[in-house]
Amino acid sequence: MNGIVILISGRGSNMQAMVEAGLPVAAVISNRADAAGLGYAAGRGIATAIVPHRDYATREAFDAALAQVIDGFRPELVALAGFMRILTDGFVLRYEGRLLNIHPSLLPAFPGLDTHAKAINAGVKLHGCTVHFVTPQLDHGPIVIQAAVPVLPHDDEASLAARVLMQEHRIYPQAARWFLEEKLVIASGVVRVKGDHPQQLYAP
Repeated sequence: MNGIVILISGRGSNMQAMVEAGLPVAAVISNRADAAGLGYAAGRGIATAIVPHRDYATREAFDAALAQVIDGFRPELVALAGFMRILTDGFVLRYEGRLLNIHPSLLPAFPGLDTHAKAINAGVKLHGCTVHFVTPQLDHGPIVIQAAVPVLPHDDEASLAARVLMQEHRIYPQAARWFLEEKLVIASGVVRVKGDHPQQLYAP
């Protein structure tokens, strides 16, 4: 087994954070040929691949082609990092227990898109990000680690998103490292980390 395969659709800033953290990234795969993160990965000698979703008539066909490419790298872990495709249940179950995602909210609050606007409009005082194992239910699954930031009175979507993104870059590499070091234990849908490492971070 060979490290991590990371799936991206754009700049892949969380992918970059994993690379810069020294994690063993085996490959970066995108559904878009123009994803900026592909150039970053290639420039660091990481294998890249493109599986254009528009080349396939169904989600199932795309997911099957994507899985074939992923499996060619024999990864221990598959990490979604801004991969803007809803994956089929079959794909998710194929990688059950070794498929991670990062979501820009404190799940289970604000699943789906536009999380920062939702947080501001709801008047919450804490917002943040979550790394979780992927399950067939969108933006659910056992939570590995979360980071919280305050929602400030002057925040707009952009300012809040920027502060949350900084925390994403902290917690996603940490979660992936725990996985590779076999420190994550899931029991009754709850993730614990061997060694009693903190699974929550708070940013001022």
